[in-house]
Amino acid sequence: MKGKLFRYALLLMVIVGITLAVIYRDLFDAAALEQWVDEAGAAGPVLFMLVYALGTVFFLPGSVLTLAGGAIFGPVLGTFYNLTGATLGATLAFLIARYLAAGWVERKTGGRLKQLKEGVEGEGWRFVAFVRLVPLFPFNLLNYALGLTRIKLSHYIIASYLCMLPGAIAYTYLGYAGREAVAGGEGLIQKIMLALALLAVVGFLPGLIGRLRRGPMMTVESLKQRLDDHADILVLDVRSTDEFIGEQGHITNAVNIPLEELASRLDELSDRLEHPIAIVCRTDRRSAKAALLLAKKGFADVHVVKGGMTDWNRKAYPVE
Repeated sequence: MKGKLFRYALLLMVIVGITLAVIYRDLFDAAALEQWVDEAGAAGPVLFMLVYALGTVFFLPGSVLTLAGGAIFGPVLGTFYNLTGATLGATLAFLIARYLAAGWVERKTGGRLKQLKEGVEGEGWRFVAFVRLVPLFPFNLLNYALGLTRIKLSHYIIASYLCMLPGAIAYTYLGYAGREAVAGGEGLIQKIMLALALLAVVGFLPGLIGRLRRGPMMTVESLKQRLDDHADILVLDVRSTDEFIGEQGHITNAVNIPLEELASRLDELSDRLEHPIAIVCRTDRRSAKAALLLAKKGFADVHVVKGGMTDWNRKAYPVE
């Protein structure tokens, strides 16, 4: 009985906290935070990290906190305090979700959602690392969502801390450079250029990680063998609908989502997030674009079928 009451009280606290944070978020700014930190004296860094952690739990805008950390503490200490506060808050949200609802989700989840959950759990820390480096989902919401899985807490904390580092460095330095610009510090142009360069590196990460996650090209012979062996692989045909049913035909049981529609129809592939996907088109070029898109969106095992339907037909393999 006491356990249930505590759960209800914790849930109510989180709901009220998020509601108040949303209602009064316009009153929360970097100037007010800096004043609190200054008034706290030597305890200022600890206060800042606690505010950052609670802000993460209650959905305060992390960008404001990170920029403020850079402005108040500088690029080095600011990065440390920002990263530590963000990781602490992410861990609290993860534990709250696990304590409140993980058991219920485990019992109630089924179908495609269960497959997605199991896929995320199977990849474990690698999935955490990917979504930290490539922010596919809102940070605050993701912390709670990951708490509903069986990912190990230690893996979650370590992967989060290390893989949030590039973004923390870039945005902390941006806050520092902004403060220097207002104060008219020396070397202002160099600092601004470095801040922009760091942001460019962070912006480049999704494409880089997507390429690293994309599997090697697959020959039509290899695909045919895997299909004959009834392997767990989805054939995704990204040609237009007319081409799919046209003269080249299509591979039996292939799923047709034209490349132009792929970004808006990714939910149809959500149960394949951690399962192999073989992408075919007429040749390779459009398949490669589709593979990169899927890899950027978190699909872990994506392969371009070399030569596409042109090679498939050249080998006289069966089509529909």
